[in-house]
Amino acid sequence: MENQLDGNASAGTLQAIFPFEMTEVTVTCANCDDSNLIAETVVYMSGMGTIVRCPSCDHALIRIAHAKHRSLLDLHGARVLQFNGDH
Repeated sequence: MENQLDGNASAGTLQAIFPFEMTEVTVTCANCDDSNLIAETVVYMSGMGTIVRCPSCDHALIRIAHAKHRSLLDLHGARVLQFNGDH
C-alpha cells in the first residue's frame, strides 16, 4: 500500500542517486509548468519504488523503481531540475 508523504520523504532515495541535497532542488513540472522545491512535492513510496508528484496537478515528476540490486530513474515528468552551483 502506498502512503502519501511530502517531498522530504524522498530525501534518502534521491541522496543515493544524486550527490547533493535534493529536497532543496526546484523542479518544474512538464505538465503544468509550475515550479516547486522537491520538499514541497507529494511523494508516494512502496516496496517497489518512489513516485514524486507535482503538488499542483498531480503529474508524476520523478519515478524511481528498485529491481534486483539496481535503481531505475525516470525524470520524464520534470521539465527542469534547478539547483544552486554550490551543491
